[in-house]
Amino acid sequence: MTYIVALTGGIGSGKTTISDIFSSLGVPIVDADIIAREVVAPGTAALQAITEHFGADILLPDGNLNRAILRQKVFTAPEEKQWLNALLHPLIQRETQRQLTQVTTPYVIWVVPLLIENHLMHLADRILVVDVPVEVQINRTMARDGVSREQVKNILTAQASRQDRLEQADDVIVNHNNSKQALTARVVELHQQYLQQTKSVRQENHNE
Repeated sequence: MTYIVALTGGIGSGKTTISDIFSSLGVPIVDADIIAREVVAPGTAALQAITEHFGADILLPDGNLNRAILRQKVFTAPEEKQWLNALLHPLIQRETQRQLTQVTTPYVIWVVPLLIENHLMHLADRILVVDVPVEVQINRTMARDGVSREQVKNILTAQASRQDRLEQADDVIVNHNNSKQALTARVVELHQQYLQQTKSVRQENHNE
């Protein structure tokens, strides 16, 4: 089985930037957010179920899921969030497992924003946390998504705290005021480290 490095971090921490650098080094990326979008693409059974449950206004004019509306509907209704999770989590987990088992490189980056919140740490061999101060998360998310400070703070409240993530981390990338060059250098350093670690694991397994 391929060595799995889980990449996580709060909203606006820069997970995509980091995963893109790993990808440029030839490391395969399995991204939970991308999979979550794929399982509710137009024409899927999951999107049909969501539409029947919440009504047609949950769709955008082009037939895609209106994530902003869905977020509003489940944010203040725990029972609706539970229903949605029960529908989507098994689909996401099945597709994630399928992608992970197809990897043939020494290690894979598994991007999981809610790794801590969904208690998935045991599924990874190593945990890499992208860390930034909360104020940076708020400013970046407001600028990127066009949302209010209050909305971002609500999302942050629903996510694991910065301290919780750091306590679970095996490795940390500080993505605050760092140049692209500095981030790339840090990723290259970790890339070499992970290649060495996977080599050691393979040797241990071979000797057993």
